[in-house]
Amino acid sequence: MAAATTSLGFSLSTSSSSSSSLLSRSHNNLMFSNRISSRNDVRCRLIEPLRSDNGRPSIPVFNEHNLPGFLTSRHPVNMVNENNTRLRIFSGTANPLLSQEIACYMGLELGKIKIKRFADGEIYVQLQESVRGCDVYLVQPTCPPANENLMELLIMIDACRRASAKTITAVIPYFGYARADRKTQGRESIAAKLVANLITEAGANRVLACDLHSGQSMGYFDIPVDHVYGQPVILDYLASKTICSDDLVVVSPDVGGVARARAFAKKLSDAPLAIVDKRRHAHNVAEVMNLIGDVKGKVAVMVDDMIDTAGESHHLLLMPRLPGAMIIFV
Repeated sequence: MAAATTSLGFSLSTSSSSSSSLLSRSHNNLMFSNRISSRNDVRCRLIEPLRSDNGRPSIPVFNEHNLPGFLTSRHPVNMVNENNTRLRIFSGTANPLLSQEIACYMGLELGKIKIKRFADGEIYVQLQESVRGCDVYLVQPTCPPANENLMELLIMIDACRRASAKTITAVIPYFGYARADRKTQGRESIAAKLVANLITEAGANRVLACDLHSGQSMGYFDIPVDHVYGQPVILDYLASKTICSDDLVVVSPDVGGVARARAFAKKLSDAPLAIVDKRRHAHNVAEVMNLIGDVKGKVAVMVDDMIDTAGESHHLLLMPRLPGAMIIFV
């Protein structure tokens, strides 16, 4: 009995000692936790205290009554500022006024871009704002100087690609090297295909061009091409001039442009058609041999896809069948 009492007393004293030690250790941990919490100003408050199920802690159950509001909302949270549009328009140095008008029409501002030339003529391009995940439009016609503007466009495309733009669309109102779209003589280059490859390899996802020299140029690209025609705008302009249909004649500058001129004349109340018969002795050198059609004293609307030297107008004005006429190039 005494032994049992002693054993029981020892057990009770040991249990009491362990309990006091556990309480002391818990108190120290609590004090240490409070010091950390006060030092870092971190407060963690559980919605529901931890429950014990058969000696094991139970994780509290969250439902629609105790979840944060943004998780129970039926409407998705807009994590992106609505004013931060994902569309960017950048302009090269070829035609900044056109780019500015496009941006104003879209209700946007031109993107900030830095373009400069080094002393040896090399082109440097740096975007001054983020385009990550944006749809970027680069407005850069390859008008004279064609090589400078084309190289600038390629470097702009590469800069946007390396800046993680979502899509890159090259807006090229005047597509240079388009006349070299086939081989007319031996050992010639098809430069239109080469330029298409350069734009594609630079990283463009899409091309928007206006009145290409020939429809086959669209097939040179391995990316989608939007071919925009300026005919509706020109027709509206001619309509605003209130030219009498009897005084109007549509002139094709060569035999190859007859189909284009005929389609244009059909839209102008089926105006009469005239064709220029010319001989080209060299590049940018042409001689007018004959004029098919009546243009005397009328308003001649000459339709062409590319006006480089406009030499036909000089020859036509000197011809005896054209006195008093007015030539409008479109």
